[in-house]
Amino acid sequence: MKDAEIDPESESTYECFDCGDLIVAETPPSQCPNCGGAIRNRQATVE
Repeated sequence: MKDAEIDPESESTYECFDCGDLIVAETPPSQCPNCGGAIRNRQATVE
């Protein structure tokens, strides 16, 4: 299986661990703008 190429100049989708909201942004937010919770990039593998 080939790893997906991630373009750092394009928008990515981030997910809040606390409230589950999805945020689409070009740069990673430091925290969820809605609840202040921790977020993760949904394109990153969770292994």
